Amino acid sequence: MTEPLRVVVADDQALVRTGFRMILESEGIDVVAEATTGVEAVDAVRRTRPDVVLLDIRMPEMDGLEATRRIVGGAAPGSQDGPRVIILTTFDLDRYVYAALSAGASGFLLKDVSPEHLAGAVRMVRGGDALLAPAITRRLVERFARKDPAGEAIHRDLATLTPRELEVMGLLARGLSNAELAAHLTLSEATVKTHVARILAKLNLRDRAQAVVVAYETGLVSVGGGAAAGPIG
Repeated sequence: MTEPLRVVVADDQALVRTGFRMILESEGIDVVAEATTGVEAVDAVRRTRPDVVLLDIRMPEMDGLEATRRIVGGAAPGSQDGPRVIILTTFDLDRYVYAALSAGASGFLLKDVSPEHLAGAVRMVRGGDALLAPAITRRLVERFARKDPAGEAIHRDLATLTPRELEVMGLLARGLSNAELAAHLTLSEATVKTHVARILAKLNLRDRAQAVVVAYETGLVSVGGGAAAGPIG
């Protein structure tokens, strides 16, 4: 029998924590700890070793950005092990969300997320996918990617990628799923998954979220829509 997913919920609002716990547990997902500050969140992760952390971006003592760095920093570069971080925010264009993605978060959710979407999001990131709506990702990148010199930019050399891998990475940045990539490139989904895995391994990236950030920061996909792989749709 498959063990239930283990989640830590970190938010300084008791109502948010309680609501998320009720939703997740009703879906068979275990909430193994709650935290009210970034410091408590990091400690809870170390103690309970969850699969996923739901982390408020704005908390006392330590914000979600620094907490993300510390939570994902324990895993080896490019490792698929360790907890996945989903950033919680009330603002879909919060500048810290982009910095958190660069620091290793696997995506973000608005706090008014529906119960079905919340449970699905937790399962999605645990499976290795990025939780990034293409339209919101594009707006975040256009607004913050090259305007925050203090940001946690991910610098990677794309010279190690093959032409096909570059093409796949450019399409990832457009928000295409594996099924959509397979259809676009006339490949099997298994082959697409292999290409994605090789991209992440070569660039020492945790998941697709970081691959999207790198695609913009290296210029593979340009801010504003021009791209080697075509415009963002």
